[in-house]
Amino acid sequence: MKEIVEIAREAAMRGGRIIASCLGTGVATQKDSTYNLVTDADRRSEEHIALLLSQEMPGSSILGEEMHRAALESDRLWIIDPLDGTTNFSHGIPHFGVSVAYAEKGTVLAGAVYDPMRRELFSAGLGRGASLNGNPIRVSGSRRLNQSIIATGFYYDRGETMEKTLGGLHALFKQDIQGMRRMGAASLDLTWLAAGRFDGYFEYTLSPWDFAAGLLILNEAGGRAVDSRTGAPADLFSSGLICSNGHIHDELAACTLNAPRLGVM
Repeated sequence: MKEIVEIAREAAMRGGRIIASCLGTGVATQKDSTYNLVTDADRRSEEHIALLLSQEMPGSSILGEEMHRAALESDRLWIIDPLDGTTNFSHGIPHFGVSVAYAEKGTVLAGAVYDPMRRELFSAGLGRGASLNGNPIRVSGSRRLNQSIIATGFYYDRGETMEKTLGGLHALFKQDIQGMRRMGAASLDLTWLAAGRFDGYFEYTLSPWDFAAGLLILNEAGGRAVDSRTGAPADLFSSGLICSNGHIHDELAACTLNAPRLGVM
C-alpha cells in the first residue's frame, strides 16, 4: 500500500508541474456547455500521468476526466482529474489541483491531491491516516454550524441543481454559519476540509474523478461524508456529497440533504 500511495503522490505532482508551467499560456475551449471548459494543460497533464501509471503498474485501468475511460468496478483502477479547477486556471486564478486515486473493485485504497501553486501535497492510504506534505492532518473541532465555514460547488447546470444549491445555502445562512466559500475545485475543497480549514462542504453533482482521492483523504482525517441524494455513506459511486468534520454533520445534512429549490421555497 505504501508503494501505491507513493505512486499516486508522484503522479499528482507530475501533473501539477505540467499545469503550473502552462498557467497563463493556454486557450480554453468549451466541452458540453459554455461553462464546462478544457485546456491543453488538462490533456497534457492526463497524458503524462497516464504514462507514469502505466509504467509503474502495467495492466491497470485508467479513468480520466478527459481521455481515458474504464469501469469503476475494475480490478485495478487509477482515477485521474488532471486539472481540477479548469475555470480558475483558464482565468489565471491560482487555485486548482491534480487528483489521483487508486481503487480495486470500487473501493479506493490510495489517493493524492496536489496543489502546485501552494506546493501542498495531500495524500492517504486506506486505514493509514491522511497527511499534508508528510505531516498528519485532522478535521476541525467546530461543533456548531454557527462556528463553521462551509464550502460548496456549483455544477455547470444553471437550472434545478443551481437552485437547490442556493436553497441549501439559504438554509445554512438562516442557521448563522460564519461564512460560505465557493473555491472552484472539489478535490481541494475536500482536502481543505480534511486539514481543518473548512468545517463542511456540499455539492450535489460530482464525477468520480472530482472526489475519489479527496474523499479518502477526508475519511482518513476523521471526517464524515454521505451521498447528497440518499444520505447513505458516500462511496465511489455517489453523484454528490455532503461532508463535514463529523461534529456538525447532522445540522449540515438537515439543511442540505433535502434542500428546497430557492425559487420554490
